[in-house]
Amino acid sequence: MRASEKAYRALRSQILDWTLPPGAALGEVEQAERLGISRTPVREALSRLVADGLAEQRTGRGAVVSDLTLEQADHLFELRIALESLLARRAAQRCTPVVAAAFADLAARFTEVVPHLEAGGDPTEYYAMTAELDASLDEAAGNPYLVSSLRPLRLHLSRLRRLGASDPARMATSAAEHADIAEAVAAGTADLAEATTRVHLHHAFRRLTRHARPEDSTSLLTTPEGDRP
Repeated sequence: MRASEKAYRALRSQILDWTLPPGAALGEVEQAERLGISRTPVREALSRLVADGLAEQRTGRGAVVSDLTLEQADHLFELRIALESLLARRAAQRCTPVVAAAFADLAARFTEVVPHLEAGGDPTEYYAMTAELDASLDEAAGNPYLVSSLRPLRLHLSRLRRLGASDPARMATSAAEHADIAEAVAAGTADLAEATTRVHLHHAFRRLTRHARPEDSTSLLTTPEGDRP
């Protein structure tokens, strides 16, 4: 793997899991030393992060991790709800017996993980399952243009999702909602697949807004220091 690709993946991962929170400096020298590589691949990685919208250039500070505001989250969710619900509908409409079995298995696994999340267990497996559900829906829907439109949205929203890591009850509910989506697709019920997806994403957005000051739509969506994952 090229050094620039290694740096890009490392920095992107740390931005997505809040190791590097919004506003964190991404100086070439500091990041090169931290990652144990030269400045040139770090510079290339930072350019890609800026193109992704995960970093931005600020006068006098250089590259920093981009902010997340309530207004931005609102815009992202507005578009994602429309696209993800259409994706689920198409997946249900095109569902074959083989694909249905795979979604039924996913639904069962989401249901099984609910008690683990309610007890405050490690959510790593749950996050892996949500990624698997996304990939399965992408493939089942059979619309590459829809899938390509969703990729950058999911990248940004994965940062927001991590804000729920300190809320076991909500994560357990979210797992149950994912089970409902997978079950609807497995059953080939397009209307239900679309509806359960909309419900899940509306709930996810309401949870996120609790982390911002309601009087300020430009406030940063962050967790308290003690709760940051």
